[in-house]
Amino acid sequence: MKPSPTAPDSPTFEARQEKALLVHERLCAAYGAPFPFFSEKDPLSELISSLLSHRTKNQDSHRAYQQLRARFPTWDAVRDAPTAEVEAAINPCTWPEQKAPRLQAVLREVSTRCDGPCHLEFLADMPIPEARAWLEQLPGVGPKTSAAVLLFSTLHRPAMPVDSHHHRVAQRLDLIGPKVGEGPAHALLAALLPPDWTAQQVYDHHEALMFHGQKCCYYAAPACGRCVVLDQCPFGQARLGGVGSQ
Repeated sequence: MKPSPTAPDSPTFEARQEKALLVHERLCAAYGAPFPFFSEKDPLSELISSLLSHRTKNQDSHRAYQQLRARFPTWDAVRDAPTAEVEAAINPCTWPEQKAPRLQAVLREVSTRCDGPCHLEFLADMPIPEARAWLEQLPGVGPKTSAAVLLFSTLHRPAMPVDSHHHRVAQRLDLIGPKVGEGPAHALLAALLPPDWTAQQVYDHHEALMFHGQKCCYYAAPACGRCVVLDQCPFGQARLGGVGSQ
């Protein structure tokens, strides 16, 4: 089934693609791209970190991850530990009682499917759609997490995650429709980017839109008056009574 309303064969696709690239250029200039990769975790460590971060503040998920690494020498040890010990190690994150058994289920599934110790280095050799599909078969792993594992980890593969800031900015710019959720937005927004972009370019695009959501296009009271892409934003123009429209 073809995605709608922003499928490549829709009348608005080329205009949305052109806008996405213009927005990319302006926001990358505004926020200082290229951005250094913030993580140097191996892909399995990135997966565990991403699962801990769900609905959790960054500082709390980081502390939970550090405590888990300090308590257990390997991911195999986490897999085989009493669940109560894992839960205690990740207590700074939200819902540790749910995340501890899920982490162990993920690690068991990885071990079973790889027929050996826990690792995900083999994802480097798989086409990106297949690698994402492999990851998304794991418990609790959706499009955002699969993309994060491929892009943010030492694999550095060009798969684009869409977080809540990125999603909000994209909707207000009309790059995706107002009813498109974060999950379906991944394929629609990725389709707007050139297929030959490097991991650095995809990373810059994600980070630039995320920074814009954090620093200007706030959820409440966005600072539309100082937005560098106001002329491209129907939402901002409507808020300001048409100011910035062309």
